[in-house]
Amino acid sequence: MTSGRMRQGAILAAIWAALIFAPYWMPLFGGYTALGTRVLAIGLGAMSVNFLLGFTGVLSFGHAAWFGLGAYGAGLCLKWIAASTPLGLLAGTLLGGIAGGLLGALLVRRRGIYFAMVTIAFGQVFYYIAFQWSSLTGGDDGLRGFARQPLHLGFATINILNDATAFYYFALLCFAIVVGIMGFILRSPFGHTMIAIRENERRARFLGIAVELHIWIAFTLSCFFMAFSGALYAMVNNFADPRMLHYSLSGDFVIMAVMGGMRTFWGPLLGAVVFVVLQDYISSITVNWMSFIGLMIVAIVLFFPRGLLGLLRQRKAA
Repeated sequence: MTSGRMRQGAILAAIWAALIFAPYWMPLFGGYTALGTRVLAIGLGAMSVNFLLGFTGVLSFGHAAWFGLGAYGAGLCLKWIAASTPLGLLAGTLLGGIAGGLLGALLVRRRGIYFAMVTIAFGQVFYYIAFQWSSLTGGDDGLRGFARQPLHLGFATINILNDATAFYYFALLCFAIVVGIMGFILRSPFGHTMIAIRENERRARFLGIAVELHIWIAFTLSCFFMAFSGALYAMVNNFADPRMLHYSLSGDFVIMAVMGGMRTFWGPLLGAVVFVVLQDYISSITVNWMSFIGLMIVAIVLFFPRGLLGLLRQRKAA
């Protein structure tokens, strides 16, 4: 095994060790378990955006729509259909993923800023529907009256309703499964085709690659991943509101991907850790927390264009 692979294996082991033992070391630094669960859900959303942006080169500023639909799908399922956490996650994932796939078929011929603007427009349509349809979604007050349910495994029951640590490990298991699927796709021939389209779309066409079809599949997969993260996030606080569909949240996901290291697999997770933790900490000190985070993002973009993960790699190479 080469030294490069050994280094990558050590980094991967360190990442998973940090995630597995997070409920035990986070309190030592002033954190709490629910914050770790938020990081997992938001980090998965940032990785979903990067799946499309970083590896296919397609920018979407409306991905929060699928995040919000996933949250509402999970909440409505738990409230009105069945008190089942896995079923709620499945319902939210299908609602956001299928809606994204259907609309993606209309968008795949657009490129650049035109694609980004159309995704914003569709996202705001869903935001307006959630905001106005108060009888179903709760309107501006949000969707309440649902809660994640204990997991009945037949031989045992795991209480993730009131046990924050148990729910964290459930979220970590979900995170690991989705990230594993994401990594498998990116290492497959389809994943290499996505990168080829990102690097040179015209050359990919000359090679006979069906570019629009591949972009649509990548967009649809990204929507399913994003919807799953939204469904998981809704269960963190047992709440969903229209702001989960707003384009400003889409911007936050893009910021996390760029800040952590776009075009890298784990960079968006690092960006989500920094963004969510700083947001939680600074907002407890001042109402002007967005100014501090904005200055930090500007500094990272100006001085570390490859993101925080790129900075760490440069230091190790030096």
